[in-house]
Amino acid sequence: KAVVVSDAAAQRRARQTVINLGLSLAATLGIVLALVLIVPRDDSNRIQPVDYKDIAAGAVETTALPLIVPELPSTGWWSNSAKIKTSPTDGTDASWTAGFVGPNNEFIGFTQAFTTNPTWIALQLSEKTQTGTYDESWQIFEATRPNKPVKTRDYMLVTTIGNDTILVYGTADAAVIQAFADSVKQQIQSNYP
Repeated sequence: KAVVVSDAAAQRRARQTVINLGLSLAATLGIVLALVLIVPRDDSNRIQPVDYKDIAAGAVETTALPLIVPELPSTGWWSNSAKIKTSPTDGTDASWTAGFVGPNNEFIGFTQAFTTNPTWIALQLSEKTQTGTYDESWQIFEATRPNKPVKTRDYMLVTTIGNDTILVYGTADAAVIQAFADSVKQQIQSNYP
């Protein structure tokens, strides 16, 4: 009988250990859930909008360059970056870049480079092939190996005016990028007589 009693006691202790483990796991999960629900979260955008038109106006005053200041495609678009480099180390005289974010987190980038050379253009178009033209003024370049998710420069429109080169690229649909390029083309016609 003594052996049977000790076996029953051992079984009861083993069951109690499993029950205690389950209770401590439930308590831990309850504490974690309470912390997740109680701690405030900031879901706002960390990237602040940039007034690209104001930056461009200031750059035109100081550099006298014929900067293209694109119009945004539609409501819900905003600029997340804009900068002018007047002494870049990439082989151009100057470059003006701006980035735009759409209502569905799509992106359009814009670069206007002054006095570009074939090496600079080749670097911009590395791992891309020309797949066509758009509106007789733009050459379409696409990545030779499509990326998933799409990368910023997988689809690119390129035009050259004299020694200057303009790039329009992004993750937005090709039609949206092309509509943006139409806005750029209108400004090219007024800035480059």
